[in-house]
Amino acid sequence: MTSTIDHPNIDDSLLLIVDVQGKLARLMDNSEAMIAQQRRLIQGCRLLGLPVVWAEQLPQKLGPTVPELVEVLDSIEPLAKSSFGCCGDAGLMAAIEASGRNQVLLCGIEAHVCVWQTAAALRQRDHAVHLVCDAVSSRSAFNRDIAFRRMSAAGVHLSNVEMVLFELMGDAQHPHFRDVSRLLR
Repeated sequence: MTSTIDHPNIDDSLLLIVDVQGKLARLMDNSEAMIAQQRRLIQGCRLLGLPVVWAEQLPQKLGPTVPELVEVLDSIEPLAKSSFGCCGDAGLMAAIEASGRNQVLLCGIEAHVCVWQTAAALRQRDHAVHLVCDAVSSRSAFNRDIAFRRMSAAGVHLSNVEMVLFELMGDAQHPHFRDVSRLLR
Protein backbone atom coordinates (compact mmCIF):
# COMPACT_ATOMS: atom_id res chain seq x y z
CA MET A 1 0.00 0.00 0.00
CA THR A 2 1.43 3.38 -0.99
CA SER A 3 0.54 6.63 0.66
CA THR A 4 1.12 10.12 -0.58
CA ILE A 5 3.15 12.39 1.63
CA ASP A 6 1.77 15.86 1.19
CA HIS A 7 4.00 18.41 2.89
CA PRO A 8 2.72 21.97 2.94
CA ASN A 9 4.59 24.06 0.38
CA ILE A 10 5.55 27.64 1.21
CA ASP A 11 4.46 28.85 -2.25
CA ASP A 12 1.09 27.07 -2.21
CA SER A 13 -0.08 27.42 1.42
CA LEU A 14 -2.22 29.90 3.32
CA LEU A 15 -3.21 30.08 6.96
CA LEU A 16 -6.93 30.05 7.82
CA ILE A 17 -7.86 31.05 11.39
CA VAL A 18 -11.39 30.11 12.46
CA ASP A 19 -13.42 31.88 15.17
CA VAL A 20 -11.02 32.26 18.13
CA GLN A 21 -13.31 34.75 19.81
CA GLY A 22 -14.38 36.18 23.12
CA LYS A 23 -15.40 34.10 26.11
CA LEU A 24 -15.96 31.03 23.96
CA ALA A 25 -12.24 30.80 23.15
CA ARG A 26 -11.47 30.72 26.89
CA LEU A 27 -13.87 27.78 27.38
CA MET A 28 -11.94 25.47 25.04
CA ASP A 29 -10.19 22.43 26.42
CA ASN A 30 -6.62 23.56 27.20
CA SER A 31 -7.40 27.04 25.87
CA GLU A 32 -4.25 28.83 27.06
CA ALA A 33 -1.95 26.35 25.31
CA MET A 34 -4.12 26.40 22.17
CA ILE A 35 -4.05 30.22 21.95
CA ALA A 36 -0.28 30.27 22.56
CA GLN A 37 0.21 27.79 19.70
CA GLN A 38 -2.11 29.78 17.41
CA ARG A 39 -0.06 32.88 18.15
CA ARG A 40 3.20 31.07 17.27
CA LEU A 41 1.62 29.70 14.11
CA ILE A 42 0.43 33.13 12.98
CA GLN A 43 3.81 34.71 13.70
CA GLY A 44 5.66 31.92 11.88
CA CYS A 45 3.37 32.03 8.84
CA ARG A 46 3.71 35.81 8.64
CA LEU A 47 7.52 35.57 8.86
CA LEU A 48 7.40 33.09 5.99
CA GLY A 49 5.16 35.36 3.90
CA LEU A 50 2.07 33.15 3.81
CA PRO A 51 -1.30 34.79 3.16
CA VAL A 52 -3.53 34.77 6.25
CA VAL A 53 -7.34 34.59 6.14
CA TRP A 54 -9.05 35.33 9.46
CA ALA A 55 -12.69 34.40 10.15
CA GLU A 56 -15.00 35.50 12.95
CA GLN A 57 -18.36 33.88 13.66
CA LEU A 58 -21.05 36.53 14.28
CA PRO A 59 -18.62 38.90 16.04
CA GLN A 60 -21.44 41.18 17.19
CA LYS A 61 -22.72 38.26 19.30
CA LEU A 62 -19.61 36.20 20.12
CA GLY A 63 -17.23 39.14 20.48
CA PRO A 64 -13.93 39.87 18.78
CA THR A 65 -10.94 37.58 18.32
CA VAL A 66 -8.88 37.22 21.51
CA PRO A 67 -6.33 40.05 22.01
CA GLU A 68 -3.32 37.70 21.98
CA LEU A 69 -4.07 36.93 18.33
CA VAL A 70 -5.30 40.36 17.24
CA GLU A 71 -1.94 41.72 18.33
CA VAL A 72 -0.09 39.55 15.76
CA LEU A 73 -2.74 39.95 13.04
CA ASP A 74 -2.15 43.69 12.67
CA SER A 75 -2.90 44.99 9.15
CA ILE A 76 -5.16 41.99 8.41
CA GLU A 77 -8.91 42.46 8.70
CA PRO A 78 -11.19 39.69 10.00
CA LEU A 79 -14.00 38.46 7.78
CA ALA A 80 -17.32 38.00 9.57
CA LYS A 81 -19.51 34.99 8.80
CA SER A 82 -22.74 33.41 9.94
CA SER A 83 -22.23 30.01 8.29
CA PHE A 84 -20.49 27.52 10.54
CA GLY A 85 -17.98 26.49 7.88
CA CYS A 86 -15.89 29.20 6.24
CA CYS A 87 -16.73 27.88 2.77
CA GLY A 88 -20.39 28.77 3.31
CA ASP A 89 -19.44 32.45 3.26
CA ALA A 90 -18.86 34.09 -0.14
CA GLY A 91 -16.39 36.66 1.23
CA LEU A 92 -14.22 34.06 2.93
CA MET A 93 -14.25 31.78 -0.10
CA ALA A 94 -13.32 34.73 -2.31
CA ALA A 95 -10.36 35.51 0.00
CA ILE A 96 -9.19 31.89 -0.06
CA GLU A 97 -9.53 31.64 -3.84
CA ALA A 98 -7.92 35.07 -4.43
CA SER A 99 -4.79 33.84 -2.65
CA GLY A 100 -4.20 31.38 -5.48
CA ARG A 101 -3.11 28.85 -2.86
CA ASN A 102 -4.36 25.25 -2.79
CA GLN A 103 -2.99 24.14 0.59
CA VAL A 104 -4.80 25.40 3.70
CA LEU A 105 -3.20 25.35 7.14
CA LEU A 106 -6.25 25.29 9.40
CA CYS A 107 -6.55 26.31 13.05
CA GLY A 108 -9.29 27.58 15.34
CA ILE A 109 -12.42 26.55 17.21
CA GLU A 110 -14.54 24.55 17.62
CA ALA A 111 -12.98 21.45 16.10
CA HIS A 112 -16.25 19.52 15.78
CA VAL A 113 -18.33 22.36 14.30
CA CYS A 114 -16.78 25.28 12.40
CA VAL A 115 -13.33 23.76 11.88
CA TRP A 116 -14.74 20.39 10.77
CA GLN A 117 -17.28 21.93 8.39
CA THR A 118 -14.58 24.17 6.92
CA ALA A 119 -12.17 21.26 6.45
CA ALA A 120 -14.83 19.04 4.87
CA ALA A 121 -15.91 21.73 2.39
CA LEU A 122 -12.31 22.57 1.48
CA ARG A 123 -11.62 18.88 0.82
CA GLN A 124 -14.75 18.73 -1.39
CA ARG A 125 -13.22 21.61 -3.37
CA ASP A 126 -9.95 19.63 -3.74
CA HIS A 127 -7.90 21.77 -1.38
CA ALA A 128 -5.19 20.03 0.61
CA VAL A 129 -5.95 20.72 4.27
CA HIS A 130 -3.36 20.56 7.04
CA LEU A 131 -5.08 20.66 10.43
CA VAL A 132 -2.70 22.20 12.95
CA CYS A 133 -3.97 20.07 15.85
CA ASP A 134 -2.24 21.85 18.73
CA ALA A 135 -3.87 25.10 17.50
CA VAL A 136 -7.40 23.61 17.39
CA SER A 137 -9.81 22.69 20.17
CA SER A 138 -13.38 22.23 21.35
CA ARG A 139 -14.99 22.70 24.74
CA SER A 140 -14.45 19.00 25.41
CA ALA A 141 -11.49 16.81 24.51
CA PHE A 142 -13.98 14.13 23.39
CA ASN A 143 -15.55 16.43 20.76
CA ARG A 144 -12.11 17.57 19.60
CA ASP A 145 -10.85 13.99 19.24
CA ILE A 146 -13.93 12.85 17.31
CA ALA A 147 -13.46 15.81 14.97
CA PHE A 148 -9.79 14.92 14.41
CA ARG A 149 -10.82 11.37 13.49
CA ARG A 150 -13.51 12.57 11.06
CA MET A 151 -11.12 15.02 9.43
CA SER A 152 -8.39 12.41 9.08
CA ALA A 153 -10.87 10.00 7.47
CA ALA A 154 -11.84 12.80 5.04
CA GLY A 155 -8.24 13.14 3.87
CA VAL A 156 -7.17 16.04 6.10
CA HIS A 157 -3.49 15.90 7.11
CA LEU A 158 -3.00 16.10 10.87
CA SER A 159 -0.08 18.25 11.89
CA ASN A 160 1.17 20.57 14.63
CA VAL A 161 2.70 24.04 14.75
CA GLU A 162 6.35 22.99 14.87
CA MET A 163 5.92 20.30 12.22
CA VAL A 164 4.15 22.57 9.75
CA LEU A 165 6.58 25.49 10.16
CA PHE A 166 9.62 23.24 9.66
CA GLU A 167 7.97 21.58 6.65
CA LEU A 168 7.35 25.01 5.12
CA MET A 169 11.00 26.02 5.57
CA GLY A 170 12.35 22.64 4.47
CA ASP A 171 15.97 23.45 5.34
CA ALA A 172 18.01 24.99 8.15
CA GLN A 173 19.44 27.34 5.52
CA HIS A 174 16.06 29.01 5.09
CA PRO A 175 16.51 32.77 5.68
CA HIS A 176 13.92 32.79 8.50
CA PHE A 177 15.06 29.57 10.20
CA ARG A 178 16.51 31.33 13.28
CA ASP A 179 13.49 33.63 13.70
CA VAL A 180 11.02 30.74 13.42
CA SER A 181 13.11 28.58 15.77
CA ARG A 182 13.05 31.39 18.36
CA LEU A 183 9.24 31.47 18.19
CA LEU A 184 9.09 27.77 19.03
CA ARG A 185 11.25 27.94 22.18
